Amino acid sequence: MGYDGIYVPTLLEFQYKCGAKVSAASKAEAYANSFIAQAESLINVSCRKVFAANTAAFTALPATTKQLLTETASDIAAIYAILYDLSGFTSRVEAEDMINVLRDAALRGLSLLRDKKTQGFLMTGTY
Repeated sequence: MGYDGIYVPTLLEFQYKCGAKVSAASKAEAYANSFIAQAESLINVSCRKVFAANTAAFTALPATTKQLLTETASDIAAIYAILYDLSGFTSRVEAEDMINVLRDAALRGLSLLRDKKTQGFLMTGTY
């Protein structure tokens, strides 16, 4: 098994969003693949658009715009990872604060990605 995220090109981009106190299991490759696949599906369905069906298609997107997909997908996946096991955090409030920050960024990203003009710009780098 290997890492197979599309919108989050490296496992590290997901892991640093999870933070230092997330459980080792929830940021490991097997769980990351599942969390990121779910996040990518959520983005595709919410936007009614598949931005990239594979890593080659993602790589072909303009470098200056595709990071919005990476940000949004990694934010959503990191929320799932934190929720999987809260035991590493010093308090539930600490974990909830992390989740709230990630959720706010994910909602902002989803809001931008749903806009048809943003979708066109993301795919081409121009309006």
